[in-house]
Parts: sequence; structure tokens; C-alpha cells
Amino acid sequence: MIWTDRGWQVFPPDAAEWVAHAAPVASQIAHAAPRRHGGTWVAGVDALGNDARGRVGDGPPLLCAALNAAQAITGPLALHHAQVSGVFPGYPGRDPDESAAAHRFRLTRDAAHLDGLLPIGPDRRRHLHEPHAWILGLPVTAIPSGSAAPVVFEGSHHIIRKALRDALDPHDPVTWSGIDLTMAYQAARRQVFATCNRIEIAAEPGQSFLIHRLAIHGIAPWTSAATGWRGVVYFRPQLARMEDWLTLP
Repeated sequence: MIWTDRGWQVFPPDAAEWVAHAAPVASQIAHAAPRRHGGTWVAGVDALGNDARGRVGDGPPLLCAALNAAQAITGPLALHHAQVSGVFPGYPGRDPDESAAAHRFRLTRDAAHLDGLLPIGPDRRRHLHEPHAWILGLPVTAIPSGSAAPVVFEGSHHIIRKALRDALDPHDPVTWSGIDLTMAYQAARRQVFATCNRIEIAAEPGQSFLIHRLAIHGIAPWTSAATGWRGVVYFRPQLARMEDWLTLP
């Protein structure tokens, strides 16, 4: 099955040259940035100073089978400054201002979420503000077993697509960002947890992986005795047309 069917796929190790240039920069960013969740996680959003073709410093453009597969669906998209997601031993710790329920969700449900639905306003209602095209991950460190692997709920994108299509189809796409999707999203996510297989993605530096833009995904807790850090660089370009978020494969 390909990634658009099951919602994720690991690709062959054809990005080693790109990673060789990006990994030292990503490591510097992850170790210098403020950490969250008890000092165990760096979000690193838009932190990697790559250009629109993915070049980091004097390194090569990003060329790999995963990017080709993603752009076969959406067409060529300029690459934004990538996220450097850095996880450290003990993840997830608990921040002083984090509720017990939020911390428990991070521990037991991998803080699983759908990218692009942002919590808006004092009640943190979910609205579609960032219609991502796809999620391309490139490990810049090894990910030993138990060291906070990326998690995806296989097939969850099919459930999410149906639920949010039902919620959004009555509305013009130009108004979608104003539609409160909280209830539809939470009900669909409960169905995902009840019916979809939870997958910890295993990939090494030089490999890459794709996660479908509508897939529920997160980060597993750090349970091993491994030291060091675990780093993945993510590209999540946005679609130009809001309606493509639900209609593209």
C-alpha cells in the first residue's frame, strides 16, 4: 500500500547528502532553543534556515523519493523554513502551567493531533487556518527503540476526511477558516483511537517519511535508557487553495 492509502510511508535512504549538511545545523538549533515539557522537547517551528528548494547553507537542494511522491499529488511547492523537532530523554516532562489532563494525553495518546487545526480564542476552538499539503519528515539522528519515535494512526486520514467534509461541505471554502470544527474533530479523533492501528515510525538518517496531511499523528514517550537527543526535520508546505485540503488524494 502506498502512503495515500494507509496515511504514511518510509522511503529508501536517498537523502543522506542533504542530511549531512542539515544535521549539524539542526543539532545546534535544538540544543540552543528553549525547551518545553519539563525540558524534554523543542518545537523548532520554522527554525531551519533553508531556501525554497531545501538548501541548508552551501548544501544541496532536497531531492528524494518522498518529496517526489508528495509533489506528484500536489505539484511542486516551495519549501518553507523547516521545523526542527528535538526530543530529549524523559519526554514528556510536565510544565508547571500544563494541566494534568493535557499531560496525561501526551503520555497515553502521544499528544496525537491533526496539523492545521489551530486553537483559537479563550476557549481554544479548533479552526482550519493552515491547510498543509503533506508532512515530510527527515530524521537527522537515529531513533532507537523507545526514544520518542514519531507516531501515526494508520488510516486515520480516511476518518478525518469524512468527518470534516461533512462539517465543511455546506460552506464556501473561502469561509472555512471561520467554521468551528472542534466537535467534529474531537469525535473523529475518538473514532481514530478506537479503530486505527498506532504505528511508531522507524527511520534512519538518510531515509525520509511521509505522513498524510489529514492523518492523526504525534510523538511517543521516551521509555528507553538511551541518551542524547532524537531529531527530525519536517517540511509542511501549505496549499494555495483551501478546498484542496479535503479533495486531493
